[in-house]
Amino acid sequence: MGWSVRLRAAGAPLAVRPYRLHFAARMLSWTGSGVSSIGLAFAVLYIGGGPTGLGLVLAAGIAPQILLLLVGGVVADRWSRARVMLWTNAVSALAEAAAAVLLFTGSAQVWHLVAMATVCGAASAFFTPAAGGVVVEVVPAEMRHAANALLKLGQNTVKVAGPALGGVLVAVVGPGWVIGWDALTFAAAALLCARMGLGPARAKIRAGFVADLREGWTDFRSRRWLWVMVLQGSVVVPVWLVGYQILGPVYGERVLGGPELWGVVVSGFTAGLLAGAAVALVWKPRLVGVVVCLSTGCMSLPLAAMGARAPLPVLVSAVVVAGAGLAVSMTAWSGLVQERIPADRLSRVLSWSTLGQLVPVPAGYLAAGPLAGMFGVRRVLAAGAVVVAVAVVVPLLMRQVRALTLAPSPVLPAEELATAPR
Repeated sequence: MGWSVRLRAAGAPLAVRPYRLHFAARMLSWTGSGVSSIGLAFAVLYIGGGPTGLGLVLAAGIAPQILLLLVGGVVADRWSRARVMLWTNAVSALAEAAAAVLLFTGSAQVWHLVAMATVCGAASAFFTPAAGGVVVEVVPAEMRHAANALLKLGQNTVKVAGPALGGVLVAVVGPGWVIGWDALTFAAAALLCARMGLGPARAKIRAGFVADLREGWTDFRSRRWLWVMVLQGSVVVPVWLVGYQILGPVYGERVLGGPELWGVVVSGFTAGLLAGAAVALVWKPRLVGVVVCLSTGCMSLPLAAMGARAPLPVLVSAVVVAGAGLAVSMTAWSGLVQERIPADRLSRVLSWSTLGQLVPVPAGYLAAGPLAGMFGVRRVLAAGAVVVAVAVVVPLLMRQVRALTLAPSPVLPAEELATAPR
């Protein structure tokens, strides 16, 4: 397949109107979230919350997701996913707008921001399964890989510019305006979701909520390859987050010499995310199980580089490779799950998958400080690299994982691309 044909096929999902609206809604939301993460942190600090207050706000955003993800999966499979996305965006917009008003008036307290984070976290528990399943509804099977890759490319692009822009905006106009911008992007995303036209209801008559929940669990549990890979994620995700988000900045301060050089490392990771998403846009791997595992394994490289106190160029190269591997892995994994799981159960299965990887994260955050205090930051990072490497290799010992494949995409002629459903 020539490169011109590959590029046309990569952009084909944007010719489908519901997907185009979905893509625009996600980009708007990511744009707001990219800057608001910085705005929220400084909002807590500006009102005197300190590190403890910020920890409470961050925990308040995660806890509802853990508690409500399974409920969100059932809801997204029962009703219109576009409407679930509409209402969750609208709820988040209201919560963020209320927090912005309190910050503007100087009456915000930490518990106000905790409440806002709780509401947004609860909304995310419903939004995530719905958004994960909507691609199956809006684009044909042969376009799904490109559709997932475009979303990942857009998300990673925002990740590059969002935090830096957020820092500038906080300095120039204050955190209240940044959170207010996030509210506006949520509201605009809700309006776009309302125009997707997927129908008012997709629900089938079911035995009840518990039966739906049980059906999702049965589908998840019956697929050995699925729960084995989720177990892999439940190890890799918290280890990576602890190493990169918590111990990484400490390493940057103590070994690299300050936040400036750690910023170079972070920029390398975001550049890798962009590069990997671009690769995934034009490359659909056949042996997807092997590719997902090996690409995930790249995330051990930065942890090993920090553990070995490697020179800065080596560390930056390692995070670039890790970012690229993560983007390729996530895109290929999304396509695999969408291809293998029936559409009417996809959101519930995705909720079980997400929950499995999310539950260990708070424990990892809590354990990071004590472990670093007992064994030292570099030893913990090196141990994390070993854990990730082992977690990557173990699933590959299973023939079922090694044999996982994606159906090859047909080569679409130019006239077929031009007449894609709109």
